[in-house]
Amino acid sequence: MEWSREASEAVSRAPFFVRKRIRKRVEEEARRQGAGQVTLAHVRATQQKYLQSMEHEVKGYRLEGCFGQGGCPNRTQDSAPLLDRLQRILDEKDFPSFLKNHVEGPLKFHHEFRVVLADCPNACSRPQIVDIGIIGAVQPVLLSDACTGCGACADVCQEDALDVPSGEAAVTFLRERCVLCGQCLSACPSEALRTHAAGYRVLLGGKLGRHPQLGRELPVLLDEEGVARVVDRCVDAYMQQTDGFLRFGEFLNRTGWEKFLGNTLGLT
Repeated sequence: MEWSREASEAVSRAPFFVRKRIRKRVEEEARRQGAGQVTLAHVRATQQKYLQSMEHEVKGYRLEGCFGQGGCPNRTQDSAPLLDRLQRILDEKDFPSFLKNHVEGPLKFHHEFRVVLADCPNACSRPQIVDIGIIGAVQPVLLSDACTGCGACADVCQEDALDVPSGEAAVTFLRERCVLCGQCLSACPSEALRTHAAGYRVLLGGKLGRHPQLGRELPVLLDEEGVARVVDRCVDAYMQQTDGFLRFGEFLNRTGWEKFLGNTLGLT
């Protein structure tokens, strides 16, 4: 449906995590009125209805994946099965009742528990600033004996994690710079770089608001089963141990990072 410039600009100022939903509602309002173009009047009419009915729209959690899932050339693996599995786990939790018992006043979308999955370290879906962020990853290993020193891997690496020292016949792999994107694996013509492990990085406790913070990364790379287990345990601990309403990041700050890793997740 065609949008006027004023209508598009108005919606573009809405928070990114509700923008898609708002656009859909505005178009529905325009169609209901029999309009062929979305105007600023439709945006304002939708805004009033949206604010008045927000509490009824809150489902307690929000699960998001990459917009370009399945077609992105940077993705490290197919995360669709994991997304479906997380959906089933979160559907089993009674988030609406939890929020109603812990939030004073009407429920709003920023009260929802947010889980975001990104297929690669580019992280277009912004997993660093949500309650649980999940990033697809591939960990390479260098077989020096097979390396010809051609430098193809260093040419594609944006992190300068691979280097070809002058006079050397093999590359140097600086693991501390690697973000596990896997781009070097497809660039290597001699298969000297191979997959050591593939899975997901998991970040906990990211948030915006009055006291923003980035999510803290777990010290291990997890497979699908491990991610599902972590999400399940995190949500259960948060819902069972929170007094009053706190973002998950605030809950982790009060609990203590090391204590939570050891006691709740079994990671040391």
